[in-house]
Amino acid sequence: MPGYEYGDYEENVDIPYRRVLVTGATGLLGRAVYKEFQNNAWHTLGTGYSRARPRFLRCDLTDEAAVRGLIQDFQPHVIVHCAAERRPDVVERHTEAALNLNVHASGMLAKEAAGIFFLYISTDYVFDGRNPPYGEDDAPNPLNVYGKSKLEGEREVLRQNPGAAVLRVPILYGEVERVQESAVTVLWDKVQEGAESCTVEHCQQRFPTYVNDVARVCRQMAERRLEDPSIRGIFHFSGKEQMTKYEMACAIADAFNLPSSHLIPMTDQTAGSGAQRPHNAQLHCSRLELLGLSVEPVSFKMAVRDSLWPFLYDKRWRQTVFH
Repeated sequence: MPGYEYGDYEENVDIPYRRVLVTGATGLLGRAVYKEFQNNAWHTLGTGYSRARPRFLRCDLTDEAAVRGLIQDFQPHVIVHCAAERRPDVVERHTEAALNLNVHASGMLAKEAAGIFFLYISTDYVFDGRNPPYGEDDAPNPLNVYGKSKLEGEREVLRQNPGAAVLRVPILYGEVERVQESAVTVLWDKVQEGAESCTVEHCQQRFPTYVNDVARVCRQMAERRLEDPSIRGIFHFSGKEQMTKYEMACAIADAFNLPSSHLIPMTDQTAGSGAQRPHNAQLHCSRLELLGLSVEPVSFKMAVRDSLWPFLYDKRWRQTVFH
């Protein structure tokens, strides 16, 4: 069909009645969201673009006719919109393409999803980080183009689809295809260097959040929404452990019983090093908690160990840790 195409996608013979469409299903969060719904009795269809085939449906989300055809054909009860340009430095350099995906495609998708529960994944970078923690109703003030694009995307989604929900999350990590896929797991290279000293940023306060936990929240929101139409508007979810990147790197080293003495905390903010980041954009997650829709996050050390062990130089490490 024009605009989107299947790879070697096979339908499950026993198709559940609840249908969910996951955009960006080839990405770090999208893969976790797809798996979470699929493992919990949802008929799950994932879309991607450059990495879609053979597992997922290839769809250009900026193509209005393709998006309309996809929604009409699949008729989902829920759409979880994970697709985004989420790398702040890339957004600074390629702003037009990022706005097309983060804002215009999101608004168009939300409009086509009238009558469908539409969940838009957003970011803590909509805040400036000067006065944390931030509640769902606090005024956003993004410092970089990425944060501005996601805030614009939120507003466009809620304008086009008043029944939609926005879920803001902070820095994410999980099972990666390569360590560079997450700003958390990319620290693995510095941890494993071992012999050579290297500096790691020790200024900005982060709350690393496991994608499997976010995926569970998305599913719980979707299931509650099928029963309760008041599940709409803005929500926050975040890991609870506060760390700088230096502290994350040390925790990763500790999780794998590796040395961390070669890691040197860098406390000076380097001027002109990419997009400006908020100092501490901690999210207050009371709305999910009050509704009983939050989850207790997996501990950082346990989750990062599950995420990174495939990248060990010596896989025999598993025998010493797990046995």
